[in-house]
Amino acid sequence: MSTTWLNKVNWSDDGLVSVVTQEASSNQVLMVAWMDREALRLTVETGEAVYWSRSRKKLWHKGEESGHVQKINEIRLDCDGDALLLLVEQTGGIACHTGRHNCFFNKLENGLWAVVEPVIKDPEEIYKK
Repeated sequence: MSTTWLNKVNWSDDGLVSVVTQEASSNQVLMVAWMDREALRLTVETGEAVYWSRSRKKLWHKGEESGHVQKINEIRLDCDGDALLLLVEQTGGIACHTGRHNCFFNKLENGLWAVVEPVIKDPEEIYKK
């Protein structure tokens, strides 16, 4: 398959594009991450989400340690070409490294951040090292 479609993405100066990952079945936003060209190419090739970890400076196949992979249903590019939307099936029901269903578990209430989503599984059980 040709990869000329990668040229339609408006990559940032550091070669990245922001990615919103949404659960296909519930439409809930699970997380926001980054991809470089290789991550997007691999995501399309494998049918599973691969991101660029800015903190670790390396590719990160979602679920490589936890088993909570994201199976791709659709990939969309926004009108400016500078953001991607992944519609996924989240295996294991956990997208966040904190053991929660999604990464948006802090809600602003009366000027304070309140945790409003439960931990489904203790991260120490997920990421045994």
